[in-house]
Amino acid sequence: MKAIERPDVQRIVNEQPLMALYIYTPLCGTCQLARRMLAVVEQLFPTLPFYETDINYMPEQAVVWKIESVPCLLLFVGGSLAGKWYAFHSVPYLYDELQARLPR
Repeated sequence: MKAIERPDVQRIVNEQPLMALYIYTPLCGTCQLARRMLAVVEQLFPTLPFYETDINYMPEQAVVWKIESVPCLLLFVGGSLAGKWYAFHSVPYLYDELQARLPR
């Protein structure tokens, strides 16, 4: 996953035709576990760019996207939010959820 900073988040979302954005806080243990799962999932989707950002530096954007907790995975298709997940049950679960929402 490529880390992106607050000023670049909206620009990258608008520029990328397809992307996943992982939102976390550094001291969250569940976020660390979710990051490990996403590292595996990222390998299963070589054409889907994965980014990550710390929610502490973008509270106004978190309100716009209605992020309720972390960890959070957002999927954007054409700059629009196409999926949002808070529960990272397993790698197969994440794979199936992303696969179902990707454009064919």
